[in-house]
Amino acid sequence: MSLPETLTQRLHAAAGAEEPQWLAGKRREGAAQFEAQGFPTRREEAWKYTDMSRLSGIEFGQATDSELDQALFEALRLDIDACRLVFVDGVFSSTWSDIDHLPEGLSVAPLSQALTSDQGSVSEQFGHLTGISFSPFAALNTALSNEGAVISIGKGKAVEKPVYLLFISRNRAEPVMSHPRILVRCEPESEATVIEHYVGEQGAANLTNAVTEIDMAPASRLSHYKLQEASQSEYHVASIQVDQRRDTNFTSHNLNLGGALVRNDLISDLNDENATVDLLGLFFGQERQHIDNHTKVNHNAPRTYSNENYKGILDGRARGVFNGRVYIKRDAQQVLGYQNNANLLLSDRAEIDTKPELEIYADDVQCSHGTTTGQLDENAIFALRARGIDEQMARGLLTLAFANEVMERIRHGVLTDRVERAVAGKLPDRFNLESLVEDTSL
Repeated sequence: MSLPETLTQRLHAAAGAEEPQWLAGKRREGAAQFEAQGFPTRREEAWKYTDMSRLSGIEFGQATDSELDQALFEALRLDIDACRLVFVDGVFSSTWSDIDHLPEGLSVAPLSQALTSDQGSVSEQFGHLTGISFSPFAALNTALSNEGAVISIGKGKAVEKPVYLLFISRNRAEPVMSHPRILVRCEPESEATVIEHYVGEQGAANLTNAVTEIDMAPASRLSHYKLQEASQSEYHVASIQVDQRRDTNFTSHNLNLGGALVRNDLISDLNDENATVDLLGLFFGQERQHIDNHTKVNHNAPRTYSNENYKGILDGRARGVFNGRVYIKRDAQQVLGYQNNANLLLSDRAEIDTKPELEIYADDVQCSHGTTTGQLDENAIFALRARGIDEQMARGLLTLAFANEVMERIRHGVLTDRVERAVAGKLPDRFNLESLVEDTSL
């Protein structure tokens, strides 16, 4: 499959760039890997339900400025007290970022600056977990990424203020692509929250291809939020991989509300005893959106624990894909692994392809997995209408009640508000979602 001429030129330019030798080498390898593979097609098992080959016909440019007016910034950002890095179509914006007064023990910098000030740390992390063989998009990111974030939480430090990474996609005359690389290092006994927020201006038709690599030292804790609100005409691809050591706790909140064509790959490697991961996901699709979530938990050590709960809500002609895999290595005994995917179809034209998997090579384990798909209970709708609630509001309330099991774990009200508005619009304050959960127990 031939690649767009502009993309081929950018790959060759990246491969020959004058920069640190270690990075130039990785770029050459990534460029060669992607040129050999091209964008994935449905002939590949991992992409069976999600065809990205349409991207090969689009001439994506590259943004060179981070221009953004205040009104748009205020409209798109989360109103949250946080250490903030802002990127506009992949270009770092010092104007809208706020990292001048970081809490003790926290280091946050754009990748471009970290490459000059802390190159040794970056070279250790860049590609350590997500190599070019992971996927064609990981190879493409490695070849072309020149911006992103480098975050480090110091030993024994509990950072209360979140790190907020805001990626804004503009509606430009020609579509552009960006390749953020996010590197997170949690030192022993540290604790922090990181929020990745991808949001698009209405009408934007860009491609965002992000890679996040997270190293967690023993006894560290990290809450990771990914809120994806791309425009209805954008392409969004993201890979997140986590290396968990002894006594670590990683919680992922994967919230997908936008995008025309979306793919998320999330991998947690539980490499030492008592490592715990919670994967919480919610995806809401409407019109012709396509949202694909692939997760994998690798129990590589005994006495490790995982719990996964993904919920999908699909309307119109939207299509969702969920493929969750729990792998338990030989001799990884006394493992607990749970996985559930429940889906709510609001239209008879919506579609879900779901495949939960268990691959177990040890005998002393407790594991379960399951999936359900259904529609709103008409009796529950009738009961709400009998209380004087109109049908549209009743359906919105019951839809949120279905999602509540995931939403109640969100610790930031501003994130919950974004999900509620996307799924059900503005709701009166008097309604209590918890009282409605039993009516939608899929």
